[in-house]
Amino acid sequence: MCVKNQKNEFGVKMSRNKGFTLLEIMVVIVILGLLAAMVAPNVMGSLDEANISKVKTDIQGLETALKMYNMDVKRYPTTDQGLDALVNKPTSAPIPKKYRSGGYVEKLTNDPWDSPYYYKMPGDHGKYDVFSAGPDGEAGTCDDIGNWNVDTVTTESLDNCSAG
Repeated sequence: MCVKNQKNEFGVKMSRNKGFTLLEIMVVIVILGLLAAMVAPNVMGSLDEANISKVKTDIQGLETALKMYNMDVKRYPTTDQGLDALVNKPTSAPIPKKYRSGGYVEKLTNDPWDSPYYYKMPGDHGKYDVFSAGPDGEAGTCDDIGNWNVDTVTTESLDNCSAG
């Protein structure tokens, strides 16, 4: 419907062209697709780096809390008491005589892949192990990020792990 010099209900002069052609829409979609293909890998790489950085920070915070617990209680929590001993006074043996009011951390958070942090005492890699199960969510696999390797983990090392 082509109209010349007519006004619509708002008093705006109507022109001959009322929309975009199919070709124009297709060109815009192709351009947006190309832009997304160029930007997405950079954004995904940044997300992986941010997740690793969060795990590093969380593990360092848990290690600090464990050291404060050890200074007060004169030992580390058992594996059974776990990291919950940093939030709530343990109720299983050995029960600490001296325990900080309010605990050693306010609450335990999950890792960026929504799995809990793991704790093992004695550890396989040191006095104790604190670790994230990594992107695959399975503890004991090559993508675990723990206090024994937290300074050497990179997005590349996690990619190599999942690739092979």
